[in-house]
Amino acid sequence: MLVKVLHNGNCSKSNAVLEYLDENGVPFEIINIVEEPLTVEEIKTVLKKLNQNVFHIIRKNEKLYLEKYAGKNLSEEEWIKVLSENPSLIQRPILIKGSVAMLGRPVENVKYFIDK
Repeated sequence: MLVKVLHNGNCSKSNAVLEYLDENGVPFEIINIVEEPLTVEEIKTVLKKLNQNVFHIIRKNEKLYLEKYAGKNLSEEEWIKVLSENPSLIQRPILIKGSVAMLGRPVENVKYFIDK
C-alpha cells in the first residue's frame, strides 16, 4: 500500500524516514507541507487518522512557536488554523497509510507501521 509522507525537506528526521522507505522498497508519495501547506480540513483529517488532538502535532521547540504562540490559550480550531498558516509548526514527518497515520519519529517506529 502506498504511504503518504507529510514532509519538510529541511527536517533531518523527515529525510531519514524517506531514505528508510526508499531503502526498504516501500512505495511512498511525498507531500511537501512547506510548499503545499495543508488546509484546515486536511489537518482535521490527519488528526482523525492519527487519533490525536492538534496539540500532539505542534512543534513547541520551534522558534516561531516560542516567539509568537508559547503560553497562548488557543482552542483546537484556532491551533488548526495556525498550523495551516504556519506549516513549520507541524511535527514531521507524518506517515499516512489508508485510514491510519503516525508520527515518523523515531524512525525505528516506522518499521512497525509499514509492516502492519
